[in-house]
Amino acid sequence: MRSFRIGSAFGIPIKLDITFLLILPVFAWIIGSQVGQWADILNGIWSLGLDGAALTVGTLPWILGAIAAIGLFVGVVLHELGHSLVAIRYGYPIDSITLWILGGIAQLSEQPEDWRHELLIAIAGPAVSVLLGILSFAFVFVVPAGIDTVRFLLGYLALVNLTLAVFNLLPGFPMDGGRVLRALLARNRPFARATQLAAEVGKAVAILMGLVGLFGGNLILIAIAFFIYIGASGESRRTVMNAAFQGVTVSEVMTAAADLDTVFADQSVAELVEEMFRHRHTGFPVERDDRIVGMVTLDDARQITPVERDAYRVEDVMSTELYTIPRYSNAMDALDTMQSNGVGRLLVVDENGAVVGLISRTDVMTAFNVITSSGNSLARPSVDEDAGGQSL
Repeated sequence: MRSFRIGSAFGIPIKLDITFLLILPVFAWIIGSQVGQWADILNGIWSLGLDGAALTVGTLPWILGAIAAIGLFVGVVLHELGHSLVAIRYGYPIDSITLWILGGIAQLSEQPEDWRHELLIAIAGPAVSVLLGILSFAFVFVVPAGIDTVRFLLGYLALVNLTLAVFNLLPGFPMDGGRVLRALLARNRPFARATQLAAEVGKAVAILMGLVGLFGGNLILIAIAFFIYIGASGESRRTVMNAAFQGVTVSEVMTAAADLDTVFADQSVAELVEEMFRHRHTGFPVERDDRIVGMVTLDDARQITPVERDAYRVEDVMSTELYTIPRYSNAMDALDTMQSNGVGRLLVVDENGAVVGLISRTDVMTAFNVITSSGNSLARPSVDEDAGGQSL
């Protein structure tokens, strides 16, 4: 989903995902419609003596709901800043903090593999939430007893921030508690193995959370459980891939230029489709005058109806925006570049910028399968001989 930058803090860009703009009014409505219930809860927990009836008069509950919802997400930003500042302290840059439908995400440029660093980074967020909860609770008793609106908001934010800290410390990897668990497991295990174990615990927590949400009719809890499960699976796989590709360069995985199947810019789209069928590739580099001038995929060809394909040339549908990667980059860097640019293949260039090959997602995944099945960290000969796929 698209995100918008709204500012920065400590040099870290703060972004809003479009899903956040959809969920904020929903949270405001939910809180506003339950102001009376929340007043009873806060009276029971904090003994605030709030007048629930007075807080539900006219438009007041909706105003309180809106302010409380904004305060909740401000707390989420501060929570993520806690993670971010500790990460920066240990030399791990933060790309951005993004607010989305289920909270906030601090995007680290690099995954810490020192268990002490990860432990402190993971704990920092909940620690900030606990501090916010304590401060909010303390200010409740500074505000005069007659100002129930302010006391309600402070009491609500105190309870919500403390709950946020406890919830995030559940061992549902990749939540904060799951990262704490991974850090503790990594004290005497390889990082990849610690990630796998923490991910399995995270999946179990997600399944349990999903069942509770299902039987309790809580859609938000079900959504959180779903993303925890997906996040745990993805993080585990990525960590295993990072370990497998340690020291493996793009040049060891790519299809060399001499072995590349290419098409020409002046070929018809009908001929292009025939080439795709014959070679079983869904993407080709496009040549003109012995130079690669574009990339063309099956999706590009499908833009032209079958009856018109003889009339259109490859150059009419190809993409001229070429994405490249240096030949000595790590293979995982190639996969990250493809994902960030939404493409399935990259041209590989040497130190002088000359094209020396092509790497696709298929090449990377074939190499990963060869490496893991061989049990070695490197399987260069097999990868070079067998990867050759442009077929993604």
